[in-house]
Amino acid sequence: MIVEGMTIAEALRELMRAGLDSLPGGGAEILVDRVRHTISPRKISTAKWLEVMEEAHNLGLKTTATMMIGTVETIEERIEHLEQVRSLQDRTGGFLSFIPWTYQPGNTKLGGKSISSVEYLRLLSISRLFLDNVMNIQGSWVTQGKDIGQLCLCFGANDLGSIMIEENVVRAAGVSYRMTIDEMIDIIGKAGKIPAQRDTEFHIMKIYN
Repeated sequence: MIVEGMTIAEALRELMRAGLDSLPGGGAEILVDRVRHTISPRKISTAKWLEVMEEAHNLGLKTTATMMIGTVETIEERIEHLEQVRSLQDRTGGFLSFIPWTYQPGNTKLGGKSISSVEYLRLLSISRLFLDNVMNIQGSWVTQGKDIGQLCLCFGANDLGSIMIEENVVRAAGVSYRMTIDEMIDIIGKAGKIPAQRDTEFHIMKIYN
């Protein structure tokens, strides 16, 4: 049972006893409090997000780390986000993958404009170089579409995630890309890569020739 007053570690242990064996890294946005206070003031602080991830890693839970670019952050703050992820990974080794994606302004109070796919691919490539201690980098076809998703595999990504049977966050902002298993296999193969199905911990379950 999860109750108020528990420490992060106690809550995670209860969840693990109930069957939790990994933890998503959503809600990272940009790990700079100036940005977080502007775009998501009710979310936890940078320090608290990192604390949750570190506690999870110390308990043996593998997690992911995400990053949303294109709101109010500066280039320097993007680099600060990458440094926060890299530093924690140096200490714990608990991040299985890093997943950058782009802010979608449709149907939001924050508004603004979408950043270009070129800017996204540039950030993806920098992430691969900067986060040399994170084995897997995921390309966001969900926000960029199938064609740019394919290009991600040439700009540092080695993973495209899932075919997203149900996705509500990006769709609520007015963007809805779809892909079947066969389409994903096809674009990976045409990018000169070997399509493979993995599990949550990146164990290869099936290779498609």
